[in-house]
Amino acid sequence: MKTRVIQVDPQQPSASALADAADVLSRRGLVAFATETVYGLGALATDPAAVDRIYHAKGRPPFNPLIVHVEGITQARQFTAVWPKAADRLAGTFWPGPLTLVLNRSSLIPDIVTGGRETVALRVPLPPVARGLIERVGQPLAAPSA
Repeated sequence: MKTRVIQVDPQQPSASALADAADVLSRRGLVAFATETVYGLGALATDPAAVDRIYHAKGRPPFNPLIVHVEGITQARQFTAVWPKAADRLAGTFWPGPLTLVLNRSSLIPDIVTGGRETVALRVPLPPVARGLIERVGQPLAAPSA
């Protein structure tokens, strides 16, 4: 897949820019996007082949887990084995934002995302581009924390 730059207004991303980026993701491509703390290289979190491309692109060791960026609490619950009440309180207070919850993962999260661990790191990003992209693809994005 060829590298392509999609121009986007970081505060008000256009529907066409989000659609272009979502198309790249749907074809197992990678998309760079900003979170509150870093620019991440993202892929569909439920697609092991796409996630593998992150590891190869970054030269990241496969035991180093990724963060799963979700749309909100409802989507986060789908990717955990158990959603404790404390997670509701924390997520309700700090999401969207730079809080990462580490919880037992559901079988919907491939091993490659978690580095083989039984837990998954979940986060709801605040920046409009990241949130818009997750909403557009309707799936969580896996991305490194740094």
